[in-house]
Amino acid sequence: MKSYEKILVLNNEFEAGILEEILTDRKIPHGIVTSDDTALGGIMEMEFGWGYVEAPAEYKDEIMQLFAEINAR
Repeated sequence: MKSYEKILVLNNEFEAGILEEILTDRKIPHGIVTSDDTALGGIMEMEFGWGYVEAPAEYKDEIMQLFAEINAR
């Protein structure tokens, strides 16, 4: 199993959904981790962003490029 690393921080669930769909379609291994913590009333989300994408290091450039294209629209 490949080691995953934090690739980029997501601002909201809409970015996460679009990026996840694209990564799945391209068969890029990934995980989306949210900063959601109801016990702290969302303070983690304000500090660390909505969440982040993790993936094997060799996909970092490709994921960053896809994310840039999503945000350019």
